[in-house]
Amino acid sequence: MSFPKYPAYKDSGVKWLGEVPEHWSVYSLKRSVEGCVNGVWGDEPDGQFDVPVIRVADFDRDKSLVALEKLTYRSIPHKDRVSRLIKSGDLLIEKSGGGEKTLVGCTVLFKHDFEAVTSNFVARMRPHEDMHSAFLCYVFDRLYQGRVNYPAIKQTTGIQNLDSEAYLQEYFSFPSHSEQIRIAHFLNYETAKIDALIAEQQRLIELLKEKRQAVISHAVTKGLDPSVPRRDSGVEWLGEVPAHWTICKLNFRYSVELGKMLDEKKITGKYLIPYLRNQDVQWGTINTEDLPEMDILPSEFDRYTLKVGDLLVCEGGDVGRAAFWRNDNSVIGYQKALHRLRPRVLIRDTAEFLFFSLMTAKMRGVFEESDTKATISHLPAEKFRQYKFVFR
Repeated sequence: MSFPKYPAYKDSGVKWLGEVPEHWSVYSLKRSVEGCVNGVWGDEPDGQFDVPVIRVADFDRDKSLVALEKLTYRSIPHKDRVSRLIKSGDLLIEKSGGGEKTLVGCTVLFKHDFEAVTSNFVARMRPHEDMHSAFLCYVFDRLYQGRVNYPAIKQTTGIQNLDSEAYLQEYFSFPSHSEQIRIAHFLNYETAKIDALIAEQQRLIELLKEKRQAVISHAVTKGLDPSVPRRDSGVEWLGEVPAHWTICKLNFRYSVELGKMLDEKKITGKYLIPYLRNQDVQWGTINTEDLPEMDILPSEFDRYTLKVGDLLVCEGGDVGRAAFWRNDNSVIGYQKALHRLRPRVLIRDTAEFLFFSLMTAKMRGVFEESDTKATISHLPAEKFRQYKFVFR
């Protein structure tokens, strides 16, 4: 998208901001808001002084707004809430929180007309009367996305804290109030169109995922030729399968081995090799970066290391999640949270077909407890070996 240029520009004096329209003013963020008022957490609801408390968890970061799906009510006496009440048009800024990938300092716009306060991790910024709240919210979002707030973040423990006083000393360029309104209206209109396109693409992606899974499921249970005779597999989730296919327990066609249990007390450092954990195995992909190491003796290599063509299956967590090992250039082990499946007869069986069978089994709820319909927490090797699959 290209925008028309203003007649003249000037140097803002701010390195990251560069040139700005000549008639825009450049001053600190502090002059755009009536201070930064910290919130309060209050006490457990008592039915007398209860009021909604807006938390960081209520921030809709994609739309820079406050979401109302899961409001929290706390007991806060009038004397503690009166100076902290928020109103439509206020900006709410995250002062404590953040994480490794998400900096503290996200700002959202409050557009509701009910009485509420912010939590102790959130502060209220009320725009000055010459500031348009929606425009100012876009300004703070631009600063946040550009990490301009980063120098004002303090972290002495596991939590990030934003020094709002230091942050509000940052400079920005501001147009007149009427131009702020026009810019905000333009951005609201354009971002709404983009959001609608994103939603449409997401719906299409979900439909394609369903189609992909249906194609996989049909291929591994019905085959590619609809004219071949079929028979009942005797396995509920498989249903009818091609008559010439074999149905048998997994153990008849694959060796199933759990990885080595980690015992840090027994690590000598003499036979260290990297090993894979449950989280390193995602559907169809295996992480090999920054892996931990454990001692695996040469006599244990056959049992606890991988060969090309092995299939790794999660024993816990997202039970049944699987991926192939394709790397023949390194020696690597696997921890007890993973099953290693290796075809007993390589000419007859390939792990690729079983991989897609596992994906179908997962989708059809095979790894769920029949009474609770909840995913089982662990899949012991003894139990896994008894599961029946279809083989070509």
